[in-house]
Amino acid sequence: MTERLYDRVAITIKDQIAYVNLSRPDKLNALDFPMFQGISAAAKKLKKNKEIRAVILSGEGKAFCSGLDVKNMLKNPVAALRLLVKPGRKAANLAQEVSVLWREVPVPVIAVTHGKCWGGGFQIALGADFRYSTPDCEFGIMEAKWGLIPDMGGSVTLRELGRIDIVKELAMTGRVVGAAEAKELGLITHIHDDPMAAAIDFAEAIKQRSPDAVASCKTLFNNSWVSTLRQALNWETKLQRKIIGRYNQRTAVSRSSKAESKAEYKARS
Repeated sequence: MTERLYDRVAITIKDQIAYVNLSRPDKLNALDFPMFQGISAAAKKLKKNKEIRAVILSGEGKAFCSGLDVKNMLKNPVAALRLLVKPGRKAANLAQEVSVLWREVPVPVIAVTHGKCWGGGFQIALGADFRYSTPDCEFGIMEAKWGLIPDMGGSVTLRELGRIDIVKELAMTGRVVGAAEAKELGLITHIHDDPMAAAIDFAEAIKQRSPDAVASCKTLFNNSWVSTLRQALNWETKLQRKIIGRYNQRTAVSRSSKAESKAEYKARS
């Protein structure tokens, strides 16, 4: 069963994998206000789902996401300003939520990109844990084209992935790079002729691991990657105490022991 959010984003859950599809293909999934709302709502919804083991984020049609629908936003400046409002004590505004909220979903999030992955679309993909791309996909931090800076979480995600001089160059120029260069720069994870199939295979492999360990690995590295030594070590201890000896960890040990026993038996036979 597929659920649609704000008529822009579709969620389908199958075999413990949530498929999130940006669904505005006639506009290359360009970001208008309902698209921002739909992506944010999808991330919040999946953050609470205890049954899923992975999320695969993709775009319908000829592109993953071509970035901000500038013409649409210029027609509705009030909506554009609403993207930047931070109610209460929230760390992120709506424009930033579509990227950084994926970091709060306690399962691996895999962005599958093709066609154009530009501007805001690129920053959405950067918010995922992994990026699987077609060979011909194009990536660009395009805000410079409009006299703007990256403002959809790029300052958080790019510092973990790229060299500061390269990130500055891409942000200042808006230069578009192909998949091969993006991978060389550390901005995407893998290139495949069929990245969706590869992402599903990866998600199936993740499903074989303890969900507690997978979630804690995500939390550990998201919180410690640019932290101090003391903070990183504290996160290791805090998370390990939380999962060690519990059901999922004991099950992982049991499965591993059985697999080793089978391997030893075959070796002796």
